[in-house]
This record gives sequence, C-alpha cells and structure tokens, in this order.
Amino acid sequence: MGTPAFAVPPLRVLLGAGFEIPAVVTVPDKPSGRGLQVHESEVKKFAEEKKLRIIQPVNLKDNSFIDELKKIQPDLIVVVAFRILPKEVFTLPKFGSVNLHASLLPKYRGAAPINWAIINGEKVTGVTTFFLKEKIDTGNIIAQKKCLIEDEDNAGTIHDKLTSIGAELLLESVQQIQNLNGNIKLETQKESDVSFAPKITKKVCRINWSESGERIHNLIRGLSPYPCAYSLLDDKAVKIFRSKVDSENLQANEAGKIFLSGGKLLVSTNNGSMEHGVFSAIEILELQLEGRNKVSAKDFINGYPNLDQKIFF
Repeated sequence: MGTPAFAVPPLRVLLGAGFEIPAVVTVPDKPSGRGLQVHESEVKKFAEEKKLRIIQPVNLKDNSFIDELKKIQPDLIVVVAFRILPKEVFTLPKFGSVNLHASLLPKYRGAAPINWAIINGEKVTGVTTFFLKEKIDTGNIIAQKKCLIEDEDNAGTIHDKLTSIGAELLLESVQQIQNLNGNIKLETQKESDVSFAPKITKKVCRINWSESGERIHNLIRGLSPYPCAYSLLDDKAVKIFRSKVDSENLQANEAGKIFLSGGKLLVSTNNGSMEHGVFSAIEILELQLEGRNKVSAKDFINGYPNLDQKIFF
C-alpha cells in the first residue's frame, strides 16, 4: 500500500526478490492542474507497468474493500507513504502490517519527518520499519538504518537518499519476517524520546527574518524543493530554494532588509534580539518571484530594479 514516488523502490525490490504481490493498494485517480487532467499515483503507474492487480479504495473502512482483502488472504501488508489504516485492515494479515517511515522512530512521528529533521538542524536521520498499531507511528520497531544529513543537503536530496536506504531496509525486514515465520525480535519505542513532524502548512513556510540566520537557512533547505520557504517582496511572494549563512557581511539592519555586497544578495536576520543589536545575514542563492521562473541570485539582482534596501516581510 502506497502512493508517491517514495513507495515505488520498495515495491520494486520486493518484486525483484521474488515475493508474490497479489495486489497493490493506492489512492484513487484525481483530477489536478490546469484543465483538471486525471493523474495517477506513482505507485499505480509502476504497478500497471508490472501488470499487478491494483485496488483504489475511496474509503478504507468500506466493507467491499475489506472483503476484497480477505479474499486475497495476505500473509503481510506492507505500507509505505499511504493513508491511515483502520484496525480491521492492518490486523487482517497473518503476520500483521509493516510500515516504512522516513525517520528514526520515535523521533519525528507524523506526516513530514524529512522536512522537520532538516528544519530542526538534525545531523542524522534515517528510516524505520515497524508493525502498525492504532496510534500513528507508535508500533514496535523491526529495524532501522541511519543517514547523515550533510550541510549541503535539502529535503529533496535526503528524500532520495532515504528512498534507496528505505527500500533496502524494508526488503531485509520482510525477508526476516518470512524466514522466522513472524517470530522476530522487536524493540518498543521509548515515549521519552518522542518528537513530532506535523504536516507542513503555508504558515510554516513563511520566513520570519527575526529568527537566527542558521534557523532560517535550515527552514529554507528543509522545505526545498517543495513546498518551499517564501517571503513577500513588494507584496509578491518570493520562493527561496537555496541559501547559506553569511558570517562576513554583517550589518545592523532591521530583520528582513536586503543589502547587496560584492554581487551577493544578502538579507539581514536577527540572531538574538533587536535591543541587544546581535545580527546575522543570509545569502540567497536561488529564488523565484511569483509568476516568474526560478533564477540565480545574480539574475534576480539584474532583473529587479532598486532591490538594495528593500525589505522581505
């Protein structure tokens, strides 16, 4: 069971390892974009290519869907980036239901673990396989693998790294369940170590230039390339894709003020409080003005007149 591109490699490796997959469950097709063209999930596209049976329930509690699963009689349900399963579904298989989560549980339970790990400045993240329970992301852990978050990483690069690592871990976990007939050693999640990764909202994406340069930089890379951190300039939204903390060009400007220096697009931030006069700066490297294409800072400077001393807010 899965929906986005993150769920495709796990399905691919399970097929490649010779596991029988009697059905793939994914979301219904949805109209989106200009012209409301119908779009299929990445998992459905892959399943069609491999000629696998596809089930697309609207309601996971619907009796017809549950009856369909009962007829299949699965030994194991594998869940990767899908919806919340009702108890009558995840308890149906002989060995239960395994989920692959993009964090080192119990850290970053929730919908956006990759984003929040980077936003919060973590240096290490990873993937976890665990058995589903009623409360989201609380089940007993089967296995974990770590992944370093390098300084140049953003949500997109970590997503790609965890996609590969996660597929390997899931295959190992499923093989272990099969080989030991479900009698595998599990680890209980420590509630004292729990942190959360709620859904990313538009409010989260708006940059507060009164925060520290490091915090803003982590927000930018934690939301890049999607949904992207943004600010307003002359009442137009500007998405910011890449940045770095600048420790050389510090000015006692109000937070959010733009200043140009040596061809750099710099923005003042507040690394403490205005009354104590502690400042830092962010260098913007790649950005996109509302209604325009994504460009480098150099091209943005050349195309935006009188930019110096304007204010992001």
